[in-house]
Amino acid sequence: MRDIQKILAILLVAGGSIVSLSAQGITNHGASMQLHGDVQMGIHADFTNNGEFNNNEGLVGFYSEDAPLRIAGNSEIELFDAEFAVPAGILLENDMTINNNGNLIEGDIQTSRNTEAPYTLKFNYDTFYTGESAFSKVDGFVSFQNKEEFTFPVGEPQRLRPLKIGAMAINPNGVCAYFSEDPNEPQSLAATYNTSSSAEFGLQISSKEFWYLKADLPSQVTLSWDAMSEVRKLATNPEHLRVVGWNKTTRQWEDLGNTASEGDLATGTVRSDFFTPGEYEILTLGGMSDAAASGFSVLELDNYYLSPNGDGNNERLTIDAVADAPNNTLQIFTEDGALVYQKDNYQNEFDGNSNVRGGFSRGNGLPQGVYFYVITFPELRQKHQGYFYLNR
Repeated sequence: MRDIQKILAILLVAGGSIVSLSAQGITNHGASMQLHGDVQMGIHADFTNNGEFNNNEGLVGFYSEDAPLRIAGNSEIELFDAEFAVPAGILLENDMTINNNGNLIEGDIQTSRNTEAPYTLKFNYDTFYTGESAFSKVDGFVSFQNKEEFTFPVGEPQRLRPLKIGAMAINPNGVCAYFSEDPNEPQSLAATYNTSSSAEFGLQISSKEFWYLKADLPSQVTLSWDAMSEVRKLATNPEHLRVVGWNKTTRQWEDLGNTASEGDLATGTVRSDFFTPGEYEILTLGGMSDAAASGFSVLELDNYYLSPNGDGNNERLTIDAVADAPNNTLQIFTEDGALVYQKDNYQNEFDGNSNVRGGFSRGNGLPQGVYFYVITFPELRQKHQGYFYLNR
């Protein structure tokens, strides 16, 4: 192993010169190290920082042809310029701050998925990065300090899924990660986010992915989609796609708007209205049904009474209008807004059983209580809605 004190001495007197230094034997750093001037330092093996490694100038590069690198320690690493060329990836188990330029050449930088105290690759003030791609990004958490606009280079292996944030003033802090997981049953988070629980009727929520985002000021967010996002299940037109968020207080998905959208249903982007990210636990893509997005007229129907007990009376939700308009969609919600039943071309089949995935088991009888229904007739450009009481 190289003597860390000798390396330290070289670096401290290297101001103004170019020093190419291979740190191939360094595994632990527990002293005080600082780069001056145009010094260049290359790290080719696992690196643990338990000392002072900050206020640096010059370039620190992380390189490995075949094996991944592990960057750990109990003291944050602060670099001026940094570049990452590790095809097998870097496991970042420490906070790392870049004060000028981060060059993402090859390989993902992986962090833990602990949302309570995540390690992050942090970009400060006027810091920027280059080289982000499906094969060079952060698979985990990225953060920033004091930026009005920033695009988080996040994603999963072989898939870049960036999130862009912009505020009307300088956001003091921001942190983001991408999760290619079903919000209903996330693998990385303890909480669940029922995609059937929406604050707005007709709003469909993606079950393919979500982003974790925290920032202090009201901001606009731009999300993207690709073929794996399957947004065709959310809307038939990109203009009907939305940014949606899980509200911490109401425990429901909310429509955060679509102020601009580009692309088609294969790939594209959508930008939200202004909202405060700290009020939401996660974000994802959503879509409005054609009926809801097209401003159909809404008509109130009578309320109904259902008692599916086999006596032949009030066994099913019978809506007379479906006989003349078989092209329709029925949705049934709890009083809290959770979707429990959905049927295209409804023909009075509902007998009190749920048929959607969510808070109730599919095919099982719903509990006694009051429910809200919406039936849409696209050819008539009408939505009918009302309540019914389900007796058990």
